[in-house]
Amino acid sequence: MFKNKKEFVQQYTERMVEKYGRDPKDAHIYEKYDILGELVRDYANYNWRQSREYVLENNEKQLIYFSMEFLIGRLLTNNMMNLGIYDLCKNGLSELGIDIGELEDMEADAGLGNGGLGRLAACFLDSIASLGYPGHGNCIRYEYGFFKQKIVNEKQIELPDQWLQNGYVWEVRKPKHSVEVSFYGNAETFLKPNGEYAIRTVNATKITACPYDVPIVGYKNGVANNLRLWKAQPSQENLPTNISFNDYLDQINELCHGLYPDDTTEHGKILRLRQQYFFVSAGLQSAIRGYLRTGGDLHKFHEHYVFQLNDTHPILAIPELMRILMDEHGFGWDEAWEQATKCIAYTNHTIMPEALEKWPIQYIQNLIPRCFMIIEEINRRSLIWMHQNNVSESEMYNMQIIKDGMIRMTNLAIFTCFSVNGVAALHTDILKRETFKDFYKYFPNKFNNKTNGVTHRRWLMYSNTELSDLITSKIGDSWIRNPDDLEKLLAYVDDDKTLNALRKVKHNNKIRLHDFIAKNYGIEIDTHSIIDTQIKRLHAYKRQLLNVFRIIHYYFEIKNNPDFTMVPHTFIFGAKAAPSYYFAKEIINLINAVANVVNNDPEVNKYMKIVFMENYGVSLAELIIPASDISEQISTAGKEASGTSNMKFMMNGALTLGTLDGANVEIHERVGDDHSFIFGLKVKDIESIKNTGVYNPWDLYNQNPRIRRILDSLFNGPWCEGINDRFRAIFDEIMNHNDEYYILLDFDAYVKESKKIEEHYKNRDAWTKSCLVNIAKSGYFSSDRTIEQYNKDIWHLNKIEFKK
Repeated sequence: MFKNKKEFVQQYTERMVEKYGRDPKDAHIYEKYDILGELVRDYANYNWRQSREYVLENNEKQLIYFSMEFLIGRLLTNNMMNLGIYDLCKNGLSELGIDIGELEDMEADAGLGNGGLGRLAACFLDSIASLGYPGHGNCIRYEYGFFKQKIVNEKQIELPDQWLQNGYVWEVRKPKHSVEVSFYGNAETFLKPNGEYAIRTVNATKITACPYDVPIVGYKNGVANNLRLWKAQPSQENLPTNISFNDYLDQINELCHGLYPDDTTEHGKILRLRQQYFFVSAGLQSAIRGYLRTGGDLHKFHEHYVFQLNDTHPILAIPELMRILMDEHGFGWDEAWEQATKCIAYTNHTIMPEALEKWPIQYIQNLIPRCFMIIEEINRRSLIWMHQNNVSESEMYNMQIIKDGMIRMTNLAIFTCFSVNGVAALHTDILKRETFKDFYKYFPNKFNNKTNGVTHRRWLMYSNTELSDLITSKIGDSWIRNPDDLEKLLAYVDDDKTLNALRKVKHNNKIRLHDFIAKNYGIEIDTHSIIDTQIKRLHAYKRQLLNVFRIIHYYFEIKNNPDFTMVPHTFIFGAKAAPSYYFAKEIINLINAVANVVNNDPEVNKYMKIVFMENYGVSLAELIIPASDISEQISTAGKEASGTSNMKFMMNGALTLGTLDGANVEIHERVGDDHSFIFGLKVKDIESIKNTGVYNPWDLYNQNPRIRRILDSLFNGPWCEGINDRFRAIFDEIMNHNDEYYILLDFDAYVKESKKIEEHYKNRDAWTKSCLVNIAKSGYFSSDRTIEQYNKDIWHLNKIEFKK
């Protein structure tokens, strides 16, 4: 471990010679990055070791956070900052003639996620470590990321995201901790030597799960936790005899090939199920084996481990834990059930029916037969419980785990887990009142809210260093560990010097964004324009379409209304559409087609430009968010569980333009009407519309000329390039599905509120005050606060506290 610049330079030079046989000045830039990464990783390994030893010596309870995604982005800068060695490394490299910024740009975003679910999990790991709690992530080591997005002829093209092409400097392969995961086969009863009957799985296909561990470094506290990534490998001792080795390798390789296989085919669906079982089985086996290695009593397992299931994907952990305890460790049903119901908690992230996973019985029965038997028994016992507690027939139908030939994973989780949480106050209220109202009636104590949060260190301190320095110059640096201290900034809302400095920071960030866009897209944006941004996964309910309809409206106003004027805008979009999601891909096509027209029309582009940021991910977000003025959070009310980009924008001084959906509700409550801009239908309005059935989008088409003009332009607008049916699919989706996400109903209100926020922008002092208020109030949305709530109510972990 280097302690000063001299030692760093010496170790860097020696490591470069030992590994690559080169002097640093002669090395390739990737070699320079690789050696720096190794040195930082090895530095963190000391924290890794002492944290592990502390937990073992003090017999501390640990958290395992199961998630299919961990969108951790780049780690080099984050780890150096958290270790407190950034300046040391920067100065040491400078002495060697190396620019640390060039090395930071060499790092690829880890291909371990797609959207908010994965970014949330990554924020949680950062906060867990920075707060000093022993908590670790479990995921799959995907060989390829979700996909690399290219825009070709205005359409999304998916290319492989080869994020591991040059290796991954942060991971440490640990084959001695490998476990075997069994698929297929059949369950059989057998007689044990003591005369008792037991069940085991035979004739199974066994696959080795090898862990690759990534240190998760806490902020300057000596703590490093673990993100364990599981890779599938051939079994060493149990190769299958019923298929060829090549077919066996194909089964293995596709397990870790990529995130979210195409589920439009049966093979893709089963592969998703195999992935889910693979990583939870490996994680549970590893935890139990480690616990037993220290002499632990499995009857007290729940006192030493807690498992948080991040959404529906890891729910197979429930029957798998039961299987391990009963079949491998001789537990009876009641003993195993006690452990499962005391150590597994579930986070729900959606009320969307298609996201509440359910699997055909035959899939699970064939793939993991013993787990199916356990699920079947849980279902049988749940029905007995319902009869004993006078559950009505209609309630019982909604609460059944196995129903209509399908296994409803969320019902399995709610019946079993000791905690069920939503991720925003509105979302949790909908879960209790609508989605799971029958469960809530009988298990009210299980339900709780944990509003999401984001790590303010990553999304403010490191991504927006100028703003971070300004904040610290005004209120000190206590906010880094105690984000609620950001409220001290409220003392400066009328301070002209502070407001001017904040405006300068924002403009400097806009210049950075301008330079990137000019270099990569050849588009010159106005750094004095309003940067109006919507960056999130492309989905109908997130309503990117509403945003582009507004832009089309502006286009027609500029072209046809001589009295129309607007403050120059730069509209930023960043979104990936799932490869099989045709409608979402058509929206991307429309955005880029409209952008092509707008950006090349001199009459229009002096008022607005549109930039679609290709291959949006964490690193791009770190560039876009600090430069943005307006945060577009315009999902259909009641559909977005929480959202986290809204919090990141808020921390960086962007104002929310949005609906009362997800965490927007709590943002609005904290900053008020003067500093956030809310429009559109509320949840109760939508419920009323659904109940009355009076809404017909054709009425709006016939009665509202602005809406008709926009919809007609999908056939005859300049973005159609003479192809009359180019965007018919979008028109049909809205009109033939009764405007399912109320884009047309909310359109006028959206345009009106957009004008209101634009007028606010014209008053520069009032606008900058609003920005400062948002920053000051954003500490509430730090994931540090969220993690403290999880720990207080659910996990009950002790902090790692090293002796000084």
